[in-house]
Amino acid sequence: MDEDIRRLHEANRAGWNEGAQAYEEDLHERIELLKSGGQNFCPPEFEFLTDLESWCHRAIHLQCAGGTDTLSLWNRGAHEVVGVDISDRMIAVAQAKGEAIGANAKWYRSDILETPAELDGTADLIYTGRGAICWVMDLDAWASVVYRLLKPGGKLYLYEGHPVSEVWTMDDDNYVLDPQYGDYFQDSVIADSGWPSTYIGDLGKPAEEHATKYERSWRLDQIVNAVIGSGLSLKKIGEHPDLFWDRFPNMDPGLVRRLPQTLSVLAEKPA
Repeated sequence: MDEDIRRLHEANRAGWNEGAQAYEEDLHERIELLKSGGQNFCPPEFEFLTDLESWCHRAIHLQCAGGTDTLSLWNRGAHEVVGVDISDRMIAVAQAKGEAIGANAKWYRSDILETPAELDGTADLIYTGRGAICWVMDLDAWASVVYRLLKPGGKLYLYEGHPVSEVWTMDDDNYVLDPQYGDYFQDSVIADSGWPSTYIGDLGKPAEEHATKYERSWRLDQIVNAVIGSGLSLKKIGEHPDLFWDRFPNMDPGLVRRLPQTLSVLAEKPA
């Protein structure tokens, strides 16, 4: 891995170790959801995650965070789930959830671009997204990891924030271009600290005291071309008006749904 990329990813690791506090605080609530058979998916995802019991022996969730979505795949029928995340504290949270519900689950603390080779060629399904790939500085390398992890005939399902959704301010009651993120074609790394109030929040301290994190805004063509370039066969793309978190708390929901907010990409490794 390029050393500049490693440095940025390690900075993000520190940021997510910090943000994991919020995941630790709702650990019991999430365990109860999973124990009851709950599945933490958004409406568009169900179309792409069908009949897992019949074909998905192992699902690998890249950038699994606190593991709720990973374990939702197990509740949905995957025979075994594997979570990979760069954050030490997030993996500890995920492991606690998995043990609490008796899931057939394994957890790896690893930079996604260095996902252990022992997992190569073992996944029937790679699941990822929900605000994940913006933290990856090399999307072609990410797609190559997906390819090597999949079995022949295995599937990638990415459910992610739509790139168009990323360009707007989050606190206005209308669509206003964000001064930092508001250029769809900007191709630079953006440094920031702190967390949105509707997601992790301030964790009891000012934003300037939080670890600095680094993001990339990946365009739709960059995402699709990375997947194709890895050798995967693109099967289906979906654009959805649904949000996966409260990104626009002050905007009328009807207005929110007039533009794409999330994106589905389904691809397959040739048999």
